[in-house]
Amino acid sequence: MYEMSEFVVFILSHGRANNVYTLKSLRKHGYTGKIIFVIDNEDKTAQEYYDNFDDVEMFNKAEIALTFDEGDNFQDRRAIIYARNACFEIAKKRGYKYFIELDDDYTQFEYRIYSNKEQTPKYIYNLDNVFLALIDFYKKTNFATISMAQGGDFIGGKNNRMAKKPTLFRKCMNSFICSTDRPFNFVGRINEDVNTYVSKQNIGLLMGTIPFVALKQKTTQKNKGGMTDLYLDCGTYVKSFYTVMYSPSSCKVAPMGDKHKRLHHEINWNCAVPKLIKENLKK
Repeated sequence: MYEMSEFVVFILSHGRANNVYTLKSLRKHGYTGKIIFVIDNEDKTAQEYYDNFDDVEMFNKAEIALTFDEGDNFQDRRAIIYARNACFEIAKKRGYKYFIELDDDYTQFEYRIYSNKEQTPKYIYNLDNVFLALIDFYKKTNFATISMAQGGDFIGGKNNRMAKKPTLFRKCMNSFICSTDRPFNFVGRINEDVNTYVSKQNIGLLMGTIPFVALKQKTTQKNKGGMTDLYLDCGTYVKSFYTVMYSPSSCKVAPMGDKHKRLHHEINWNCAVPKLIKENLKK
């Protein structure tokens, strides 16, 4: 197991200094460790973060933009990817080996372990121990990053594939456990999590989601600030097409949903990642 002193929670935030759900949720669910707010130098509400919170780290957006591929030639930097990539250097500067990147709009952390008798999510009271277990798993594997599941991963209840056969899956979104010893760059200004977990796994990096613990968050495009304005300006077609640009052989934009369809990325994992071949087939 690792020492809690090696680990820090980064809350990535912009323009929401007076509306940070994640901080309250972390404490309510039993996390007692270090929390650092990560903000950028283009946030007009930056002073409010310094006024409201004990530990705030500001990074230079324009400088970070030079360190990775944004996937376009626009000048709009209203995106979380800059903070995601900045966290590696911030952790190193602050002396932390392990960290988790969290958005600022989480309302709950849950256990998601289903049985024939019980399909109700269970409230997490000991988030310290959950983070300890996740880091312990991370240390013992070669994953570049791992994520907690999201509420939407379990739509359908007991008939959901994650309820029927819970297993680690390749999707890796929203929350990211990382290490300064395993650095990588997030790519693509918009849809950066999907762009990254598809394109990086395509070249052999391991990324995945642990299905037994999950987070819930405010509805995207209804919570003001953050990336809401950017999503509303671009729409889901442009958002999803970034991933097509990064992985055209395995990703396409397709309608998603039952009654109210919307355009969304669709990944063919059979074409997306390297395959393991049986040893007896070696020539």
